[in-house]
Amino acid sequence: MSQDTWLQNYDATCRLAQEIAEKIQERNREQRTGGNPASVNMALRASLQKLKQNISQLKDSVLRASSSRRIMQSEADRRQNLIDDLLTREKQLNATFKGDITEPAPSRSTLLAGGAVSSDGVSTNPWLINESDETRGLTFGEIKQQQQRILEVQDAGLDALAEVISRQKVMGQEIGNELDEQNEIIDDITHLVDKTDGRIRNETRRVQLVDKKSASCGMLVVIVLLLIAIVVVAVWPV
Repeated sequence: MSQDTWLQNYDATCRLAQEIAEKIQERNREQRTGGNPASVNMALRASLQKLKQNISQLKDSVLRASSSRRIMQSEADRRQNLIDDLLTREKQLNATFKGDITEPAPSRSTLLAGGAVSSDGVSTNPWLINESDETRGLTFGEIKQQQQRILEVQDAGLDALAEVISRQKVMGQEIGNELDEQNEIIDDITHLVDKTDGRIRNETRRVQLVDKKSASCGMLVVIVLLLIAIVVVAVWPV
């Protein structure tokens, strides 16, 4: 719900409260003159229920706009104050309808002070409760322009933040790609080291086998030489 829509709904709710107050006075007049206000009471019950629903919708709209930061906190507080006044007015109207209290003569200027139009046709400031120095004396349109400028500044800040986040995302992706390449290189090196280690082990086994064979050949040569020496000594004349 935009700012203008919320204010329009608020004004409509104020007018509904005014109409209810006038209908209650009409019913009371009929009761005093001995009339039958049954139809008026039925219409009043429906109008009071509608008033309650409208106030609830206004309150939900303020909560959503405040939580999503579409409006400033000061404006949210002012709107909440207006809603609190409507809630008080609703309780008074319900009590008057039930006959618990006497309804004073309704004042349209009092109920519609938030959306009143001055004699020169310029909408006056609706935020008359807890008025801040920043908005005091401003018209409806000027407040709207002020809020629009603030929103534009916030949007620019969000755009800059989004750009920074986008750059960081690109940097993160580049770092991730480089890490993937480094991991591939490390995998290749690991595979090469494994192959080299296997080859070294095979060569080591071959060397050990050659050493064993060499030792066996040397022993065989020694044995042969000893046999030859024995034979020579045996046949050599004394």
